[in-house]
Amino acid sequence: MHMNIQQLHENFCQDSLLIRNNSPATIKWYQVSLRGFLNYYDKKIEFIDQITTEKLREYLYSKRINGNWTPDSFLNQYKGIRLFLKWCLIKGYINKNPIESIDRPKLNKQLPKRITKQEALRLLEYSFYMKTTYRYERYRNVAIFAVILFAGLRANEVLSLKILDVDIVNKIIHVNHGKGGKDRIIPMASSLVDYLLKFIDDRNRLGKASDSFFTTLRGDRAYTYNGLKKVVNRVKKGTLINFSLHKLRHTFATLMLEGGCDLFSLQKMMGHSDIRTTAIYLSASVTHLQEQMIKHPLNE
Repeated sequence: MHMNIQQLHENFCQDSLLIRNNSPATIKWYQVSLRGFLNYYDKKIEFIDQITTEKLREYLYSKRINGNWTPDSFLNQYKGIRLFLKWCLIKGYINKNPIESIDRPKLNKQLPKRITKQEALRLLEYSFYMKTTYRYERYRNVAIFAVILFAGLRANEVLSLKILDVDIVNKIIHVNHGKGGKDRIIPMASSLVDYLLKFIDDRNRLGKASDSFFTTLRGDRAYTYNGLKKVVNRVKKGTLINFSLHKLRHTFATLMLEGGCDLFSLQKMMGHSDIRTTAIYLSASVTHLQEQMIKHPLNE
């Protein structure tokens, strides 16, 4: 069918946003995936029936060989294009999905990277005492790191928190429209409550009126990822701890298991659709495995 690819992809992205509740970050991934393919052919492919298995294979394999794509990169782009073509198939714009018959590289099974308990405590301490122009910034910095380390939120979930999502009285955080559009409820540890109360008190002192929980110092707008990234880089430099925000989420998961949390409860707190995703953290937790080995019947 002679349909313009760009127009079809715009419709696909609109469906994804409005019907499937995909996040803006997911929409951007779809757009980048297709753009890479079209740019490879110097935008000479304009219509959906010009996308063939041969062209897709040439693009993906050449990027794997010459573009130094990792298996993760290959699969990331592959999936972004495949979902669009699957939508085109369902809508009747194509008769078969040309990408399905292309072989994919096997992923290396890597354990989630984490930091130690001691490093986590040092990170929290440094982020609070790190020099800032205003006190509000110190309380906000440590509160953000605490929310990830004590509740396992993703970075975008932290920045999307609203005032009403943080229930200090009942010690609950509501994550609305997390990854995959799923909502979840996470109980707060008493230490997290303390960090958040100090931040809220200073927030109120400055008269912040934004419905976003974490706000900019000036302008009372939602705190941005770029602002947070600068703080992360300062803390990394000051502590010499090699971490990312997602690594802190992994740290939460492994520390919870080491503390005795069951897998099903952790799955709910992490917002995983499949418990097998959560089970990976069992392998990452050496302490947990050591404790299980004590149960061996031959162990005296």
